[in-house]
Amino acid sequence: MKLMFLGADHEVTGSCHYIEVNGKSILLDCGMEQGRDTYENQEIPVAASAIDYVFLSHAHIDHSGLLPLLYKNGFQGKIYAIDATCDLCRIMLLDSAHIQEFEAKWRNRKAKRAGTPPFEPLYTIEEATAVMEHFVPCDYMQMVEVDEGIRLRFTDVGHLLGSASLEIWLTENGVTKKLVFSGDIGNINQPIIHDPRYTAQADYVIMESTYGDRYHQVPPDYVAALAEEIQDTLDQGGNLLIPSFAVGRTQEMLYFIREIKERGLVKGHDNFPVYVDSPLAIEATKIFMENRLDCFDTAAMELVKQGINPLEFPGLKLAVTAEDSTAINFDRTPKVIISASGMCEAGRIRHHLKHNLWRAECKVLFVGYQAIGTLGRNIVEGASEVRLFGETIEVNAAIRELAGVSGHADKKGLLNWIHHFEQKPQKVFVVHGEDLVCDDFTKCLREEYGFAADAPYSGACYDLETGKMISAGVRIPVIPKSTPQVRAASEGGKRAAYLANQLDEAGKRLLRIIQQNKGGANRDMEKMLKQIQALCDKLES
Repeated sequence: MKLMFLGADHEVTGSCHYIEVNGKSILLDCGMEQGRDTYENQEIPVAASAIDYVFLSHAHIDHSGLLPLLYKNGFQGKIYAIDATCDLCRIMLLDSAHIQEFEAKWRNRKAKRAGTPPFEPLYTIEEATAVMEHFVPCDYMQMVEVDEGIRLRFTDVGHLLGSASLEIWLTENGVTKKLVFSGDIGNINQPIIHDPRYTAQADYVIMESTYGDRYHQVPPDYVAALAEEIQDTLDQGGNLLIPSFAVGRTQEMLYFIREIKERGLVKGHDNFPVYVDSPLAIEATKIFMENRLDCFDTAAMELVKQGINPLEFPGLKLAVTAEDSTAINFDRTPKVIISASGMCEAGRIRHHLKHNLWRAECKVLFVGYQAIGTLGRNIVEGASEVRLFGETIEVNAAIRELAGVSGHADKKGLLNWIHHFEQKPQKVFVVHGEDLVCDDFTKCLREEYGFAADAPYSGACYDLETGKMISAGVRIPVIPKSTPQVRAASEGGKRAAYLANQLDEAGKRLLRIIQQNKGGANRDMEKMLKQIQALCDKLES
């Protein structure tokens, strides 16, 4: 009876853990790494064809995104997930496959000109479609007899439609151990979906720590705050752009705007138009409504019982085709545009930014986390101009953030979740957090609350029958070959390694910006050159 850690260990994305019991092989999540990669992940210790089951916590790509690749490599087992998660994966994995194929075509055009070998997509639309046949939809709190000595139950954890923590009972050689995997623990008081529900018993716990080092601000009145931003923008005669994640955040925005319209909080702009310009977001919104009976919270269900669709209202317009999207920017009526991607790295939002960023009467409202190095982060941090589709676009629009909107529990929420266990588990494994956050939260659990807690690295393996470590994880930083690896033995050393990695990322970001600006107007290139030279002179002095 073994537990091995493979992904999202001292990192936030790429969630994947491996269980071996009674000769069966199980994966908890099979996620794709996204954004900055801190440590090398160990490979799944058996062939994909030897994996019998996958237990999936929710549909986000950093938890589900490598399932088509698992299938491509020979997986023929079963994937257990909540019904709504199965529905969301059907559209999200297809969208991911489309991106993989598109990127491969783009790379292969360059490879052909350069005479280099062709690039193969991670997986195809066909493979993403085929893996869906292996999903087994489950209900919350349903006891699932998976196999001899393996039982499973899902508990609503309030992070996303269909998200769950997993209770897993493992029996081998007459010994039964209960493992609880938190998945991603949701924030409280989110619209539409339930607050996190809790579990009372466990021998072992694997828990996330995304925000294990910080506390969310007191939540504002989101409806009032959003109404104020809409009112101000429409009064100026401009468009309000909301870069939004297609699944989860877009539906929350629709929920808020429906209430704004119902209460008449925006004055003088009756029936103002609201465009959802993302085919993925439109499909996800349909899935939200299809799963309303099982997943909506009390407030949302009260609306449903009154015959009200909480995600629909007068003036809502859906842009499905590319032509629909293009037409939005030829309509001069002041409007709200909700479009993906949430970090402005791809998708239709970039076209809307091109048409609206330079207009002083317009506004961009960010409603989600902006990762380092993304276009969204650059705009939030005050970029005076950006490059879009080969053009330099001045940032004259107002830039705002809707503070406090988060799908993850903060440190208080995480502690509340772990304190609901009636007895302290034999061991708590802390995962799914940035390197130092994992360490800080583990230290908090140990020293302040008396939990036996570890933050394993990828490759760490434990015997669940005895509770003993079989092998320690391997901490191999992902650092460019030109940069010496820093193996830290102290907190100061770990901070140095982290900052060295961040400096590498900043260097890559600067190089990307330089490449984007090559070929632009001479005055633009000259301006950038002077800025870079001035910075170098300052740092060298």
